[in-house]
Amino acid sequence: MKMTVDATVDNLSKVLAFIDEQLEANNCPMRVMLEIDVAAEEIFVNVASYAYTSGVGSVAIEVNFEDHPKAVAIRFIDSGIPYNPLEKEDPDVTLPAEKRGIGGLGVFMVKKSMDEVTYEYKDGKNHLTIRKFFDRKHLPFMTSVKEKKSC
Repeated sequence: MKMTVDATVDNLSKVLAFIDEQLEANNCPMRVMLEIDVAAEEIFVNVASYAYTSGVGSVAIEVNFEDHPKAVAIRFIDSGIPYNPLEKEDPDVTLPAEKRGIGGLGVFMVKKSMDEVTYEYKDGKNHLTIRKFFDRKHLPFMTSVKEKKSC
């Protein structure tokens, strides 16, 4: 399923409702749904706040399910400035908040809570995909954060 909206914070509730509707229809456990909602909110708000330097652009959200094992992949696609959030160095969470640099904590939380996070810049668009398994016992040996490079 796919939805396209203007990349404005005002559309956050529509985006989360769309994602949750798909998750509920596919019997997603509540714990997993809550983790996905936090990650989706962080990603969408970042796109709405930073992707388009002048004017309002759009963002497409694609939700796809896998069966064996049960998982969901959610892709955020925008035509904003090219930006790979996975290149940003993770914050040192052992430091007190006042000693850490500003920014990066939200993306760090997305990387830690999702089973896979990938970024690709393709055809003039940013593609950021999060993937989450419904059941922890089906996790691959290692979860990963990947970056695909395209010309």
